[in-house]
Amino acid sequence: MLHQGTARDVVVPEKEVIELARELVRCRSVYDPERGTDERSAARLVEDRMRSFGWSVEVTEVAPGRSNVIATLPVHSPGRTLAFEGHLDVVTAGDETGWSVSPFSAQLVGDRLYGRGAADMKGGVAAMIYGARALELAGPFPGSVKVCALVDEEGMMAGAKHAAASGALDAVTGMIVCEPEGDEVCPSSKGAIRLRLEVTGAMAHGAMPKLGHSPLPTLASCVEHLRRIEARLQGAHGPHPQLGDLYLTPTALVAGSAQQMNVIPASGSLYVDVRTIPGVDHRSLVEELSSAFAEIARTEGTQAALEVVDDRPPVDTPEDDRVVRCVVDAHELETGSRPTIGGVPGTTDGTIFTRDLRIPTVVYGPGGKWIAHQVDEFVTVGEIVRYARTYARAARQFLTER
Repeated sequence: MLHQGTARDVVVPEKEVIELARELVRCRSVYDPERGTDERSAARLVEDRMRSFGWSVEVTEVAPGRSNVIATLPVHSPGRTLAFEGHLDVVTAGDETGWSVSPFSAQLVGDRLYGRGAADMKGGVAAMIYGARALELAGPFPGSVKVCALVDEEGMMAGAKHAAASGALDAVTGMIVCEPEGDEVCPSSKGAIRLRLEVTGAMAHGAMPKLGHSPLPTLASCVEHLRRIEARLQGAHGPHPQLGDLYLTPTALVAGSAQQMNVIPASGSLYVDVRTIPGVDHRSLVEELSSAFAEIARTEGTQAALEVVDDRPPVDTPEDDRVVRCVVDAHELETGSRPTIGGVPGTTDGTIFTRDLRIPTVVYGPGGKWIAHQVDEFVTVGEIVRYARTYARAARQFLTER
């Protein structure tokens, strides 16, 4: 049965939430030190809006020009703590001539708001801020709500890692990550391991290869071995119902120089993007890869060293967890139909909070599931408003449900 406490009227000022989303898209919050762009303009914008509501706002610089903004709504009585979370950074627009609109113009075409980050995830940030505001204006509630706008999700998730380590979210008992998922409620997310394999050989003249040890044959054999391990693991684990198969994908190979084709390089690097599903033990997988790569190198007369650049485990929040149920129920109240339970093909900041703080997380936000990072990225204005209302309903149920 749906919790009737979520059925009260929720009022979201449509003009204000859409204008905030547009202002955020106009912020060129690509982290690009060479061009002097970062998240500071977007952070200042959300900070000012949060303070205008009378919320307590904490701004913490994670790195120069990169500040987390975490607001806490006024607390009326003890209870649970719910957090909404979104990120302020966006990826590059790429070749802007390929866009039909200027990627940072926040142009409205019909009901679509176009621009880099419109879906991933300026629309979600605007919706979560006004969803929390709608909850507040609808009347007192027990417990606490935090609204977190963080930096560096598109990179190494430094903002989420800093927030988790700072203690600012220690009291949180449930988190809604407002990433675009195309109306799916996603309690599960793939894990990710980013690996760097360094192979060291011996430099030599290309005309005298026997005097050196090229890292390239070793690296090629390691790439081929990745395919065999991937096939074996896919067969052993099978596809996850919402996340599909795991993958071990070589993404970059660096060795030698095109300007010196007559030189056998002394070293080379292979970068691997591993995407896992629940049930895959990351430590065992890394140990297996390290051992296999070392043996391949030994047979080639080289040396191999595997480095874990980043390790993000899969998220598998139970579907009957309170935060998931509340989002499902709120979606049904708002739309009249039950949502699809889906999975996040990548990782989100929620991965860090589940890993480091054991916070149950669910991902649910406005925008298409597959539109992020593409040319002509967009989100519909109706979605932004609807999600803001849904967030308010989900939050009230989460905080008031016995």
